[in-house]
Amino acid sequence: MTFLLASSVWWDGRFLAGSALRLSGGLATPVPVGSIPQGARRRVFPGTLLPGLRDAHVHSGLVDLGVLRAGGIGAVWDLGSVPERVAELAGRAGGAKLPRIRYAGPFLTAPGGYPSDRGWAAVGSWRAVQSAGDAVDAVGEARAAGATLIKVTAHAGGPRLPLSTLTVIVEAAHNAGLPVVVHAEGAGTVVEAYESGADILAHTPWTEPLDPGLVRACAQRMRWISTLDIHGWGVPTPEQNTAIGNLRRFLEYGGSVRYGTDLGNGPLPPSVNPREIRALQSAGLTPDEILTTMTDDGVTWIPGGLDVEPTRFADVLATARVLDDDVRPRPGAGEPS
Repeated sequence: MTFLLASSVWWDGRFLAGSALRLSGGLATPVPVGSIPQGARRRVFPGTLLPGLRDAHVHSGLVDLGVLRAGGIGAVWDLGSVPERVAELAGRAGGAKLPRIRYAGPFLTAPGGYPSDRGWAAVGSWRAVQSAGDAVDAVGEARAAGATLIKVTAHAGGPRLPLSTLTVIVEAAHNAGLPVVVHAEGAGTVVEAYESGADILAHTPWTEPLDPGLVRACAQRMRWISTLDIHGWGVPTPEQNTAIGNLRRFLEYGGSVRYGTDLGNGPLPPSVNPREIRALQSAGLTPDEILTTMTDDGVTWIPGGLDVEPTRFADVLATARVLDDDVRPRPGAGEPS
């Protein structure tokens, strides 16, 4: 058991005065500094300690996960990759410098549907579903490959699964205890995702402003993953404005969002993405709320200290480091050696 001490600790949405973190079995728990036993192993850091950070939308076949972990992200959700490849990476994560990986296996799609028609989609990263009966088999295959999420596409730009088949996928996944993530793009696709009983949207909807009644219904039952920076990569676009508007209404109705970047889709930083964070602020989230959308198991270290002042927050959080036994501050400095 190790006790981690720092200038400040941020946990469960607030700064904790006079607290340290007790690290045991990979899990961190806040404890009063005064309760640390004499002679216990201590590691002392300048700056701030907070929970591990997660990116809830990456494609590990298109990025270097080691670089992403070095950029402060300790856990990821892979939402569409070749199952054998992502399973191998997930198996190595405990001993290698890789983030912990939760994955969905292949995209489940209609024959000829997105993303089977895209050059970036490796063979094996998608699986065509031929019928309602085949839908049950597809879910079983993904689960057998280690998936703990199911990813489905509903893309208005090409062939897409009938609502009846999409509903069978959701029912089969739920029977197996797996949530369903839908890539919903284009008119009518968010309605389909909602009516099928799916749990999560892989992206904040961006192609059109959604009907307020639909947004309210989604907020009562679904989670959305943000992915706001894929629209322009730092340059304002109508698509990003639409997405931020939809997300603002979703949040006003009590909806729950998860920080996710769709890493692998264009020039996104392989790290904590300050542009994504600023876009979430534009949708109305406070720094504390944004941290809550990102946090996972593990421990993060902000060497210079966490600053939740809104204009500085994103850039400060982008200095995050995943804290492990190899990270030690230099004497008199706040950076890992």
